[in-house]
Amino acid sequence: MASIKLSEQHMEEASSQADQKSQGHDSISCISPEHERYLLQRHGTLDLDPLPQPDDADPYNWPYRKKIINLILVIFHASMATFNAAAIVPAFQQIADDFKSSLQTISYLTTVQIVFLAFGPLIWKPFANTYGRRPLFLLSLIGSLVSNVGCARSSSYGTMCFCRALVGLFMSLVAAIGSVVVTEMFFKKNRAFYIGLWTLMVTIGVPSAPLIMGFVSARVKYRWIYWILAITNGIQLVTYFFFGPETRYIPNGATVKASARKSYLQFRRIDPSPLTVQTFIHPLTLSRKVCVSLAGLAHAVTFMFGNTLIVVELPELFGDKFGFNSEKLGLQFIGLIVGSIIGEQIGGGFSDYWMRRKSRNSGTEPPPEYRLWISYLGFSLSLIGLVMFLVQTDRAPRGHWNISPVIGIAIAGAGNQIITTVLITYAIDCHPEESASIGVLITLIRQALAFLGPFWFTSMFNNVGIAPCSGIVCGLIVALSISPVAFLHCRGSGLRASKNENTISRDIGSV
Repeated sequence: MASIKLSEQHMEEASSQADQKSQGHDSISCISPEHERYLLQRHGTLDLDPLPQPDDADPYNWPYRKKIINLILVIFHASMATFNAAAIVPAFQQIADDFKSSLQTISYLTTVQIVFLAFGPLIWKPFANTYGRRPLFLLSLIGSLVSNVGCARSSSYGTMCFCRALVGLFMSLVAAIGSVVVTEMFFKKNRAFYIGLWTLMVTIGVPSAPLIMGFVSARVKYRWIYWILAITNGIQLVTYFFFGPETRYIPNGATVKASARKSYLQFRRIDPSPLTVQTFIHPLTLSRKVCVSLAGLAHAVTFMFGNTLIVVELPELFGDKFGFNSEKLGLQFIGLIVGSIIGEQIGGGFSDYWMRRKSRNSGTEPPPEYRLWISYLGFSLSLIGLVMFLVQTDRAPRGHWNISPVIGIAIAGAGNQIITTVLITYAIDCHPEESASIGVLITLIRQALAFLGPFWFTSMFNNVGIAPCSGIVCGLIVALSISPVAFLHCRGSGLRASKNENTISRDIGSV
């Protein structure tokens, strides 16, 4: 196949290589005989989307084992990003006693990381496109390791807060390029499954932290939490250095044999496009695209209630009502972890099967909106689970724990994970050429709401009551999550086809 040249606009936007190769997918008949022989020898078929280049260095042509090893490294990194933020939650009281500060002040050690997890990707994405994914991943781990050591050795609250901010900045990289790394290695037919694994690890990183660190804080000094995080970063650094190849690939029309030096030891600028202000703010401009912005909003609102609210408020609700210590509180998060894992089976693998089945039955590829049918199951489970969690917690007699609120947490977690995977995959399917920027924008929306939510959750419970708040939560999910998805289901395909996707106000007003 003739070389696929990136347009100047795409180079400036530093879009993923999925963008570059998808341009040639509809022109399989135009590929050269050499290209055809290469694909048949490598994949056994020409029915590939995107269409790879005849180059061993193209990540789509990597051996499956190599892809899976790199995927494991990336999704674990994603998990550690959110794990770091929530790791000290069980030790708030210990840290407050150490620095003689209030619990509210100590909670800022977590919120400062949430802020940097939201805005950090805007900084990292352009550099990751210019210098590659691998060097930035290594830099992220080095910076996080050093910053966690700084937290462990901090002698003042201000120093610890500064080091926590640095951890958030360095770990936010995976939010900037995690989804695009997945897109750069795996074909569209399995995209939801592998993106789902990435989103699952992002999700369960939050509840896993208090589950594990609750035992640490109860048995040893809280500073060991930081030492454990630093040790984990060190292990990640070593494994990624030896087993994490570069996935940023720019086709040049030449068939080149991949080498260990090229994949693992090459650290240089690989994209000559200049770094401009536009390249840093480009993800924000995607908010004008209806299919991306509404999917991001719907996901973020449900995530705020189906994940953030549970994680932030459960220690206070259960600790006050049942008198749980940090160990017992940590065990309650098992429900959220189990629910998220179960939900991913539907949001990931099943939604891919859903799309393939429609394609086989109709003979044509279904529009991305067809995947949204799966999201309604996720919304239903989220609503049921949140109502069950809040109502049953309110009804439980003081000092007498029962498992029903945890079952509600599991149901809500399953629904949230279905929605997370389906909506992120939907947004990327709508604009695969913008997969990296979409990940950045959706992360920004989600983390912004996750940051703002805890400021009013407690006041809402105190003023309205725990059980009555379930009505408020459900109403907000219906208004800000389900309604936007229903709009996309009805109008998304038409908006993209008519090139009017940016005119959101006019189209929403006509519904």
